[in-house]
Amino acid sequence: METFSDGVIAIIITIMVLELKIPEHGSDLKSLIPIMPFLMSYVLSFVYVGIYWNNHHHMLYLVNTITGGVLWANLNLLFWLSLMPFATEWMANNHFAAAPVAVYGGVLFMAGLAYLLLAYLLARHCGKNSELAQALGKDWKGKASVAIYMVAIIVAFIAPVLSCALYVVVACIWFIPDKRIEKKVFRKGDFAEEK
Repeated sequence: METFSDGVIAIIITIMVLELKIPEHGSDLKSLIPIMPFLMSYVLSFVYVGIYWNNHHHMLYLVNTITGGVLWANLNLLFWLSLMPFATEWMANNHFAAAPVAVYGGVLFMAGLAYLLLAYLLARHCGKNSELAQALGKDWKGKASVAIYMVAIIVAFIAPVLSCALYVVVACIWFIPDKRIEKKVFRKGDFAEEK
């Protein structure tokens, strides 16, 4: 599951970077101005895909076996992540207009729900006293993220820039790998202790 997910995520990032176009004219920094929406969208989406990849790996370090339901939940997550290049490109092409920003948020919202489902199914499979279940706890970060995405989708039709700012806020919340899981992984001895 981990190897397949890595491959899909690598393809998603590759598709996103291939959508970046070089400036048509000019070799100075001013020639980058017309493609700034694409660069900003790409950076945000790259960070999001990286966050999912990072936290996905951390979560799987605490899992020894999986079920068919977990495999389907993982595919569900990968499906929503695979829509990131489309949502990123549409948002950039339309210079952060309301509907594309809302659709981008919809993809983030569904990916967030898919991640919550995957984490829940893995924790349930491992048992309520498992290291994963203990590390996830109430998962306030996951639930808060989904709630912020929902607000951002609505806000996109009023102030798309504010909506994008909310997407950045969620990315900042998740940018550092989930310490709850990392503590369990280090305790388990899968990694060398931090200095």
